[in-house]
Amino acid sequence: MIGKQVIEKRSTSPAASEWEFVARPRKSRRWAFGVAILIVVLHVTFAILLRGDGTGVYFRFADQVAFAGIGFLLAAGVLLLTRPRVRIGPRGIAVRNVLGERIVDWDLYEGLSFPDGAAWARIELPDDEYIAVMAIQSNDREYAVDSVRRFRELVSEHAPT
Repeated sequence: MIGKQVIEKRSTSPAASEWEFVARPRKSRRWAFGVAILIVVLHVTFAILLRGDGTGVYFRFADQVAFAGIGFLLAAGVLLLTRPRVRIGPRGIAVRNVLGERIVDWDLYEGLSFPDGAAWARIELPDDEYIAVMAIQSNDREYAVDSVRRFRELVSEHAPT
């Protein structure tokens, strides 16, 4: 059970100097930005084009604004995929995935694994629990390998033996 006050949710970001290593996914961030831009462009374009009477349906200005607004909302949802990040420092490991951020103290850390076929790494915790680390993704290939190496170097410096 992880209710031991050693993993906490963060609402504000501490000073950048507190962290020695920061990793973010690369390919998925680029894809997310591209898809978000495409969604907005398509929705705005269709909102403008749907004004015509050739379809047999009458779209009012409010319908056009709503259609474009839906495109912006969908794009914002896609951009949530750009949030993942992992940071390491003397205090512990801060893992931010799509919606939340957690800090794992060093006394709880049991290892970093990258299971076969997994999309991203995970931090092993006591009692067979783990936290997904979406910032280190298999599709980033060499960058993911370098991130795991650097992660493990810092673990050997900070984690209690």
